[in-house]
Amino acid sequence: MFKKITNLLAAISFFAVTTLIDLPASAQQDPIIIKFSHVISENTPKGQATLKFKELAEKKLLGKVQVQVFPNSQLFGDAKELEALLLNDVQILNPSLSKFDRYTKKIQVFDLPFIFKDSEAARNFQNSKEGRDLLNSMEDKGIIGLEYWSNGMKNLGANKDFWVPADIKGMRIRIQSSDVYEATVKSLGANAQKIAFAEVYQALQSGLVDSQENTFSNIYSHKLHEVQKTIVETNHGILDYMVVVNAKWWNGLPADIRKGLTEAMREATIYNNQLAIQKNAEARAEIESTGKTKIIKLTDAQLAEWKKAVAPVYAQFEKDIGPDLIKAAQSHSIKK
Repeated sequence: MFKKITNLLAAISFFAVTTLIDLPASAQQDPIIIKFSHVISENTPKGQATLKFKELAEKKLLGKVQVQVFPNSQLFGDAKELEALLLNDVQILNPSLSKFDRYTKKIQVFDLPFIFKDSEAARNFQNSKEGRDLLNSMEDKGIIGLEYWSNGMKNLGANKDFWVPADIKGMRIRIQSSDVYEATVKSLGANAQKIAFAEVYQALQSGLVDSQENTFSNIYSHKLHEVQKTIVETNHGILDYMVVVNAKWWNGLPADIRKGLTEAMREATIYNNQLAIQKNAEARAEIESTGKTKIIKLTDAQLAEWKKAVAPVYAQFEKDIGPDLIKAAQSHSIKK
């Protein structure tokens, strides 16, 4: 009897071990948790593309990864997110390009006013050799860029009508933390106020600032048009993002995981860029349909005044950015 029991236990143990060996790795190990944080609404191109990446990554790497998305500064706000990335408290971010100037001054090329005539020109530069090189320019600082995500062209809003720089002299304009943006606002005779995006609505509502610059999709999704009388289509710059990862974490991932995440990110990028065009057009139409916020289109002569006013900004930052990089970016806006 004892021998039968012993044989039975041995058979059970052999079956259990054999079963574990036969199970795929994904069933034996817990999935890799990937925290993906951003500061805006999910009802934006960036918000939707982040969810698309989660969907694609978890489908391609079934059971191997779990992507946790934290929108609207739920996890980290503007001021803390890159520090959190470097500490590996979050693994993926998609901050606006202006956030990276503390890690490489070359990235400031994207902040120069009127450097790109439209989003297509910006994407063409981002996909060029010079643009792709910038993705890897911060690895020694612990950050690797995977892709650029388009949002669209920035327009200037305020609580009064305006057409030329002289009309906004002395206004307090909310900007992201960027030396180039600050110099640009100063060249227009206005005052720059660096305020986190989550606080912009209240700042406009309370009168802490008179104006802000943003894309139509960001303005509409965060209801900034409700506290602005006028939006002028200046199209004076891009508001694009770089999707970045913690370099040590990324380089330490198994090759198959990196490959799957890279593929998912590429597909999510295409989705984002298509959605950005659609969402901005829809947002512009929705804002205009309210009848509460006026949208002003500038004449060529008026636009020329804006470009002339900000021209000195290029000379101010040329040394840090590099004249060759500036020329490379400008070349994508030259009409063929």
